[in-house]
Amino acid sequence: MSLTAALVLGGCTGDGDSSDEGGKKAPAPSKTAEQRSAVQAMAAATKKTTEAKSARVEMTMTAPGMPEAMDMQGVMSWDPVAIDFTMSGSAFAPGAAGDPSAPSEMRMIMIEDVMYVNAGEAMAAETDGKSWLKMDLTALAEQSGDEALADQMTGGLDDMGRSPAEQMALLLDSPNIEHVGEEQLDGATTQHYQGTMTVEEMLEIEAEESESGEYMTEEERTELLQGMEESGIKGMDLEVWINEDDMPVQLTMVMDSPEGSVEVTQRITDYGVTVAPEAPPADETIDFMEMMEELGGPGAMEPGAV
Repeated sequence: MSLTAALVLGGCTGDGDSSDEGGKKAPAPSKTAEQRSAVQAMAAATKKTTEAKSARVEMTMTAPGMPEAMDMQGVMSWDPVAIDFTMSGSAFAPGAAGDPSAPSEMRMIMIEDVMYVNAGEAMAAETDGKSWLKMDLTALAEQSGDEALADQMTGGLDDMGRSPAEQMALLLDSPNIEHVGEEQLDGATTQHYQGTMTVEEMLEIEAEESESGEYMTEEERTELLQGMEESGIKGMDLEVWINEDDMPVQLTMVMDSPEGSVEVTQRITDYGVTVAPEAPPADETIDFMEMMEELGGPGAMEPGAV
């Protein structure tokens, strides 16, 4: 499961192959003056978000297979990547879905590519007091030989480390980005923007023609889009509310995954907050890969084994 959902774009996708006769990728679509103004506002917010490097986030996610919405709150940094969240509303430890003994609330820490999830007393009772589950996302992908499989096993947790700026940057190339209007949010005046775009459209645009190039490298952009494409994501629908300081205070992202619609809403405050989580003590931690091998034998991490 990837962290994203529903998109029916109608005429936004265009007809046939948008490449020219020489096989070159299409340039970014031209925009009206009103759309260009919306892009400039989104670009200013994207730049300030990138520079802020961290924030406090309240997030709600719904996705196929989840018995109820999952709520997360805490702090996150995107330069460097670090997260300290408390999750509630749905069992989220791998293999715990539907288990009545699973905790209703979990703490999750992410430091670069390593995730730690506190699975509570039920797990501790089965693992000699070890309540923390460690997931090295890079090692998972390498061991399984299948990044999509690793993403499925970890529930798309790595996507949580994505900066709000990355989400907004991709939509800067949208051919239909627009200013919805002025709205009050938590008593403050905000400007509401929205845009939609297919992954196919984003992949077709030359990196040097992309509005997102200022906020992520060509390699980062390609890796992100290819990961979405390999996961079966067809496109994204993003709404952003920007305050008077040019900072996004709410984002709602919807994507269409093969499993169904995934929707994520983020409320963002306290830009620049300190984020410095520490890894749990080793004697309270069990490695996810080791646990999988013990449960399923040597082949438990091979593609097709789960």
